[in-house]
Amino acid sequence: MTSADFQIIAEMEAAPEAVKRQEQLLPAMLKPLAVRLQQRPPIVAVTCARGSSAHAAAFGKHLIERYLGIPVAAAAPNIVSIYGQRLRLPGQLFIAISQSGMSTDLIEQAAAARASGAVTACITNDAESELARQCEFILPMAAGPELSVPATKTFVASLSALARLVSLWAGNEALSRALRRLPDRLAAASKLDWSYLPERIGGADSLVTVGRGPTLAIAREAALKLKEMTVLHAEAFSSAEFLHGPVSLVSPGYPVLIFTPTDAAAASVRQLTTDLRAKGAALFTTDWDDDPDCLPTLPPDHPETDPICLIQSFYIMAVRLASVRGTDAGQPRHLRKITRTR
Repeated sequence: MTSADFQIIAEMEAAPEAVKRQEQLLPAMLKPLAVRLQQRPPIVAVTCARGSSAHAAAFGKHLIERYLGIPVAAAAPNIVSIYGQRLRLPGQLFIAISQSGMSTDLIEQAAAARASGAVTACITNDAESELARQCEFILPMAAGPELSVPATKTFVASLSALARLVSLWAGNEALSRALRRLPDRLAAASKLDWSYLPERIGGADSLVTVGRGPTLAIAREAALKLKEMTVLHAEAFSSAEFLHGPVSLVSPGYPVLIFTPTDAAAASVRQLTTDLRAKGAALFTTDWDDDPDCLPTLPPDHPETDPICLIQSFYIMAVRLASVRGTDAGQPRHLRKITRTR
């Protein structure tokens, strides 16, 4: 690996400190929002994000629906910015997620949501950004500067911020305690050895990532990073959706990377794993057992924070995979750090 590779790994390894900073910074900002949501619970929550932030929003959807029973929908930003139609969201929750807070379509959607009477919040790494100015509640990622183009540290910080919001809103002390343990577990996850995976999939033309429940967002993020950082085409599926057609792709030369959750969804994911092994798939899984083919993971701690540790281990591996494939993980071709869309 090059010095640039070690630089991006060092940035990834700073994620635990970002999560630790949130523990000091976010409670004072989260409490007024949580109180507002508890006093006047929304009927629906709407998220607005793109790229890695959209995958973070999918994680937030799982958390809000799982612990609060409130349906969560992803808004299409261009409904406002291109088509000029405003969503009717009086009293509902609107959450925008953006590391830079500079994308025009997200800014316009947030402004329209607030004007319609929504409770607007944004998770951003720039609390002075235009997106932050358009939202009533600002939840800083507290990730610090991220110089590499692919969002990694900020993605982890986004997941942590969403989990903190839900733990406070739902009054879930078990999740709050798990978040306090998360920085140390992220540091440990950075050191897990996934080095044999680049050797096994480095020559592949395409790959599938699979998750369910809290790991579906992780599978989607992993597929994006494989495209960005390693120029390896990857698609993400729910383990249930994978059976509705995509399973036909399975062959010994078509790798499948499974992110197994540590909650009630694990049983169905393990059943898919068993079925794919019987079909001769080139299978790699994060299931925590004694199978020598499993990627090393930390012992389960909490089903909502365990997946955050999985993506941390994956990120470190992806840099090594990029090196094997001869790509620049920190500066992917055709991409810039800040993407402005409308």
